[in-house]
Amino acid sequence: MRPFFIIFFTLYGLINLYFFIKIKGAFNLKGNINIFIVIFLFLMTFCPLLIRMSDRNNYESLAIGLSWIGYIWMAFIVLFFFSGLITDFSRLILNVFAKIFGINLLAKIPKNIYFLLPLIFSISLVVYGYFEALNIKVERVIIHTNKINKNIRIIQISDVHIGLIIRESRIKRIAERIKQANPDILISTGDLVDAQIDRLNHIADILREIEVPYGKFAITGNHEFYAGLKKAIAFTEKAGFEVLRDRGIRIEELNLNIVGFDDSESKRYGLELNIDRYLLLKNFSNSGFTLLLKHKPIIDRELIDYFDLQLSGHTHKGQFFPFNIVTNLYYKSLDSGLVKLGGNAYLYISKGTGTWGPPIRIFAPPEITIIELIKI
Repeated sequence: MRPFFIIFFTLYGLINLYFFIKIKGAFNLKGNINIFIVIFLFLMTFCPLLIRMSDRNNYESLAIGLSWIGYIWMAFIVLFFFSGLITDFSRLILNVFAKIFGINLLAKIPKNIYFLLPLIFSISLVVYGYFEALNIKVERVIIHTNKINKNIRIIQISDVHIGLIIRESRIKRIAERIKQANPDILISTGDLVDAQIDRLNHIADILREIEVPYGKFAITGNHEFYAGLKKAIAFTEKAGFEVLRDRGIRIEELNLNIVGFDDSESKRYGLELNIDRYLLLKNFSNSGFTLLLKHKPIIDRELIDYFDLQLSGHTHKGQFFPFNIVTNLYYKSLDSGLVKLGGNAYLYISKGTGTWGPPIRIFAPPEITIIELIKI
């Protein structure tokens, strides 16, 4: 992880440096104001580290405050950087045009406009993204099958990231949406918790109050390992979920199998269970509809014939620009929605129910997903 942090803080520091260069150039700032801005940007660059240190040392209020300030700034500064590059490129094109044709279109444009335009644009997107992140959508997926005994309604939540920002009010809203949908089964496809979950066991009680007739099931995501696997599983079980770590269960009344795979982070932490996943799925594939829970939307092609529907999350559909481009490219367009795989198998990728890091979403609204399995 050390190389990752070195790369992250270097790039993030350079993005903050870009902001300083732009604001200084726009307003010719001098003296103490420059020192103030430099100190602020330095603190914002290392704010994620300060948040982690504050929480680990039980300064919860400080950690919460730093989270809101630092992560909203992170969203703003990333948006400012890319929108600023666009204005810089536009300015370059106009300069080239002026040299070729002798027409200076920039002469009457104030120089600070190239700072103010990305500033206003970025602030507007952050405000929009904050409210979009609060507006939980209900997505519906309908799959017809002859493998079940009766219609089944499954609700999937994913990537809730309960922690310093996602707390009681958001979880109550999520729980209310789930109750309104009246599911038969509730599924969490990983990252229910964030890396900081100390002193949050009372939130588990909100989820525990959700009653479903055929059970609540969860798998690990990468953040369960970051939070500390034992603590994360204890929290998830307190919330009423049965955690499926490379194992499955069968619900005879529904003719439904649910198999859960551990997240790949288990290998890096030396906590993998060394279960033969091929044999595990094959043992369930002879009877009924098989639901596979896997946090990352990565398809094991050799397993496609042994499950009917894979539920995944992890991508957040990028959450906001430019990360939506990254997830789309990395997962080869498998970053959200329903995908038909080979044979009769499907994959559904949730955009996530909460937020990680910046509490904003832009054109990637949070969701709970209602999966209707309809008997034919």
